[in-house]
Amino acid sequence: MRRLPLLALTALACSSPMKPTPPAPVWTPGVVYPTERGPSARGFLDRKGLVHAHSIYSHDACDGQPKNDAGIYDADCLADFRRDLCTAKHDFVFLTDHGDSFLEHEFPDVLLYRPGEGDTLVTHDGAPTANRLACSGDRSVLVMAGSETGGAMPVGLERHPGTLSTRRAFYGRDDVALHAARDAGGLALVAHTEDYTPEELISMPLDGFEMFNLHRNSLKNIGIAAELVVGKVSMGDFEGLPHPDAFFTAFNLDDPTYLATWGTVFARGVKRVTTMGTDCHRNTFRDKLQDGERIDSYRRMMIMFSNHLLVRDGEVDDRALKEALRARRVYGTFDFLGTPEGFDFFATEGAQTKELGDSVSLAAGVSLEVKTPRVRELDPATPPPTIVTKLFRAREGGWDEVGSTSEPTLRYTPTAPGVFRVEVRMVPSHLKAHIGKRSDFIRAERPWVMTNAIWVTP
Repeated sequence: MRRLPLLALTALACSSPMKPTPPAPVWTPGVVYPTERGPSARGFLDRKGLVHAHSIYSHDACDGQPKNDAGIYDADCLADFRRDLCTAKHDFVFLTDHGDSFLEHEFPDVLLYRPGEGDTLVTHDGAPTANRLACSGDRSVLVMAGSETGGAMPVGLERHPGTLSTRRAFYGRDDVALHAARDAGGLALVAHTEDYTPEELISMPLDGFEMFNLHRNSLKNIGIAAELVVGKVSMGDFEGLPHPDAFFTAFNLDDPTYLATWGTVFARGVKRVTTMGTDCHRNTFRDKLQDGERIDSYRRMMIMFSNHLLVRDGEVDDRALKEALRARRVYGTFDFLGTPEGFDFFATEGAQTKELGDSVSLAAGVSLEVKTPRVRELDPATPPPTIVTKLFRAREGGWDEVGSTSEPTLRYTPTAPGVFRVEVRMVPSHLKAHIGKRSDFIRAERPWVMTNAIWVTP
């Protein structure tokens, strides 16, 4: 009996004490955060990810050689894609692989499914429709299949249409691909909005188009890209350059062509979802920055910005994400400027609350409300960015600003029908310590958050 106290003390000494939850890392360029797991006050889950990304099943990915002459796919490039999706802490990716490689492979291969690495399939009606790509711990990224051939970009496909001998027609023509996308369980999107007129985007059988595309934006900024890459990086000269994960502060993110087309389509009464296209291939900028990583690594492209889907509370599978996309409950964030926290945009219609993407009736009494976000985990000793929330109304040829504030909340009461979206814009003064000698990169205001619209009807 005398030994019992000793045994108890020994057991207590050997037991593992409860470890406190480590604090979130202070934000600096390259730091990314997972989305909050719990629902919002209105019962929606905010999930972030990519729409428009190319894997080994695109012929021009992996420096144009996703497979060798023997038809063996590049295992290292695939491993990079998988690892970097997890590193970026995304919740989902809508793949958009080019048809010539994509159409030759079946589900679940096109979902990048690797059971030996812990992946698990999502099935509907006994068939695989998505892949929960395993990350470390209990995290996973939901991978959905899709294609980009020409401008057509059907996403979230649950199967290939037809047989191997007939599906080339599906992936080879815009009109055929878009009509058949929904029959295959997906959404009919187009990439590269600059290639389309408003009339085409109105008449085509579309769910939506892009409000931003990184490939297009890089070409638009080719002058500064050449100055940095050809003039300095290729020579191994990093003196005075920004932090490698703040590289895109050099770019002007505003695109008048996209904004004009977008505003015109909406002003004409047409409803479309708009997305931000990462368009990552790992095939453009091979030069390495000062961190030893190539400029266009999957990781660096994947952490630049995110599409946020507001998903109904419950199990988040491929169909739940597609429901949010179809309903236009989407906003985009340029995360390389900092992770936004606390953002919200909604409407009240009488006593009811309506969400991003909804329509509200002016006759019932309408108010629009926006919550201005802050940079998550920003060091309080850092000079703060200048953040302004702006409300825009669609018009022929673009958008008119109808409200603006630097306060925590913007409220606006429409007096006439219209289509309204939000931009949160930023002068990123908080990047001063990470910008090297290029302080000119952080003087201009740039978009930080871009939303889909709310439709105000008579």
